[in-house]
Order: sequence, then C-alpha cells, then structure tokens
Amino acid sequence: MKKKEFKKVLKKTWHFIWEDNSIWSWVVNIVLAFVLIKFIVYPGLGFLLSTTHPVVAVVSGSMEHNKMNFEEWWDTNKDWYEKNNIKREDFEAFSLKNGFDKGDIMVLMGKKIENIKLGDVIVFRSSKRDPIIHRIVKKSTIEDTYYFQTKGDNNRDSIRSPQLDETSITEDEIIGKAVVRIPLLGYIKIGFVNLLATIGVQ
Repeated sequence: MKKKEFKKVLKKTWHFIWEDNSIWSWVVNIVLAFVLIKFIVYPGLGFLLSTTHPVVAVVSGSMEHNKMNFEEWWDTNKDWYEKNNIKREDFEAFSLKNGFDKGDIMVLMGKKIENIKLGDVIVFRSSKRDPIIHRIVKKSTIEDTYYFQTKGDNNRDSIRSPQLDETSITEDEIIGKAVVRIPLLGYIKIGFVNLLATIGVQ
C-alpha cells in the first residue's frame, strides 16, 4: 500500500471511530475501550500497585454501615469487637472506618505482609466464585507464617463454613489491601455481570 493510500485509510478509520455516530461506530468504540482497559490499563495498574487485582467492585453489603454515622454504628456493633479485644479508639484509627457499600470500587495495593495490619481491609481468595473483601480483626504468627482473621463490618461474626472459613487466611490467599474507595462506580460491573447471567452467559 502506498503512503498516500495508507494516509487515506487512516483518516477514514479515525473518522469512523471518533466522529461517526452509526451503531457500528459505537460497537467498535465499546470493543476498543474493553480491549484497552483489560489488556493495557488494568495490567499497567496491576504492575504499578503490585497486585493481580488493582481494582475490584464490591458485590455484597457485608461491609456496609447502613447509613449510620460512626457513633451509631459502634454502639450497635461494639459488643463483638470489645469481646475480641478491639476498642473504640482502635477501630477509629482503622482505614475505611466507616465501611463501604455494594457498588463501590476499591483500589488495591500489593500484599506486602509486613505492611498489612489489624484493621486493614483486604481482598482474599476463597472457594466462592468472587474474592472476599473484609476487615482484618486478628493477625497471628505460627512458625514464621502469618495467619489472618477477617470479618465484614456488617456481619455478626467471622464466617466459618465449609465454603469459607475466614478465621485462618494465609498469606498466599491475600490478593491485596484496599487503599482507595470510589463510590458507586462498581455498579457498572455488577449490572454487566447480571446482564450476562440473565442471557445465560457465564
């Protein structure tokens, strides 16, 4: 292809993608955005933040504080925490102390174990389909190996079941630590996943 012809094709392609309002132009834009995010932006963020999952959508209400301010939430939930040696002043110093909601986006950083402490919110793998995002309520060491117990702020207790036991999470199961909350943006992913489930695509 000659240089002149190549420029002409390039110009037409540019116009089609950025200026054409046809349905096919929209489809191509959506595909390009998906490819860009999945194969360039997401891996790039993962490299910078040292985690395989730099951004996750919150798909349950287990960390919600049900629109209560901290005073109200603590008065309702303090018994469990005090019983497990976590005082009010401890919790007030925790990151994301007011929890977060279903539909939020959380930005994660890598799992440098020495930097993960009591009160941090972590994402970890489980036998369930999606990773879990809960708060660390206990950190212990057995023979130079760290173990963590987590609990959802909106849950009565740590989950102990054959499908999920969050009382002895190992280092290898941790994906990352939540550092930034972006409200509501995760509903885009939730809506898309629900749509795929509705039409039978898993």
